[in-house]
Amino acid sequence: MLARLRPTLDFMPSPIDDKPGLLIRDPFQFSQATLIIPPALIEFLEFYDGKRSALDLRAELVRVSGDLQTGQIEEQLTGALSHAGFLEDEHFESLRAAAEQAFAETPVRFAAHAGSGYPDERGELTRTISSYLAGGETPAATTPETKTERVLAIAAPHVSPFGGIDAYRAAYSALGPADAERTFVVLGTSHYGHPDRLGLTRKPFETPFGSALTDVALVDKLATQLGDAAKMEDYCHAIEHSIEFQVVFLQHLFGPNIRILPILCGSYMSLYQGGLPERTDAAQRIFGALGEMAAREGDRLLWVLGVDMAHMGRRYGDSMRAQAGRNEMQAVELRDRARIERMEAGDARGFWDLVRDNGDDLKWCGSSPIYTFLKAVPGARGKLRHYQQWNIDPESVVSFAGMSFHSR
Repeated sequence: MLARLRPTLDFMPSPIDDKPGLLIRDPFQFSQATLIIPPALIEFLEFYDGKRSALDLRAELVRVSGDLQTGQIEEQLTGALSHAGFLEDEHFESLRAAAEQAFAETPVRFAAHAGSGYPDERGELTRTISSYLAGGETPAATTPETKTERVLAIAAPHVSPFGGIDAYRAAYSALGPADAERTFVVLGTSHYGHPDRLGLTRKPFETPFGSALTDVALVDKLATQLGDAAKMEDYCHAIEHSIEFQVVFLQHLFGPNIRILPILCGSYMSLYQGGLPERTDAAQRIFGALGEMAAREGDRLLWVLGVDMAHMGRRYGDSMRAQAGRNEMQAVELRDRARIERMEAGDARGFWDLVRDNGDDLKWCGSSPIYTFLKAVPGARGKLRHYQQWNIDPESVVSFAGMSFHSR
């Protein structure tokens, strides 16, 4: 039988004019290879489903081409896919095991997106983030008499910072110098992790600014309480951007040695199965452990949600050519804002009801961290500071917002 083509790969049209076809790459970075499948062979990728054999593929090649000598084509295609680590075979398993072991053994979580999502040189990064944040609101000074008004949480995008400048600025301008001593609980979307599970790590986060220190004591306590509802030293941390971008902004504001608690939130399968996330034992433990931590630590914590919202247009499987703020995207904004209103009200159930409506056809990339926060900190009340849509390409749009939260 032919090995199955990995469903977690990225597929996109080739951007190279003289090499048309389908580009395939591995977002997990188990493999560094990139393949371009010629147009004539793209349809044959469906044979790599784990149910059909090499003979089935050869027979179809003969039928389509009329050439009986197709064995070499099948062997070359299968060999290229396997060598690249794109098939679920022994070679891929060895690549995955090596990558996961390497991450588990390294002492730090190295910056994965420096040089692509943001500058990799400290001086240039300082100038860049300063320009992004310029003109933001200055938060009111906090005094002992207004302690209850301290910011409890912010929600910022996790899109590449240059695409969401206004929303990033709106979120981070809610923070002030007095927040520097707090531990930042960064809830990020886990784009690659297992559903109904948190991804944890004890590693400090290295960026061009320096090392952000992970609060290992809080990590260990969560790991003990969560059991198999969490994965320790989750390899997804090595490649995920939803936390890394927040760490860069926080270090810019408060210095390199901030204290963080990095948590990746996997999707909740109840979104597609009906019901609420807490109907599973794993989700109950997640909400219970984080809620207990929030109550115990109080103002020592500041929650940071790294979340994007709607994903619409050709890139995301829609037939429409999405344009930010125009045509269909105006209706998307109204629906986005309805969900944001539930976030502002601290209404976890109302928020989730809107998310699962139509199977989340808005494709919000951030619903799990948001719902997790609303369940863990039920007294939170939010304020929308800026809503934004951005054309990530000429036919596709991502929406996001900058928000702040205070205690009820």
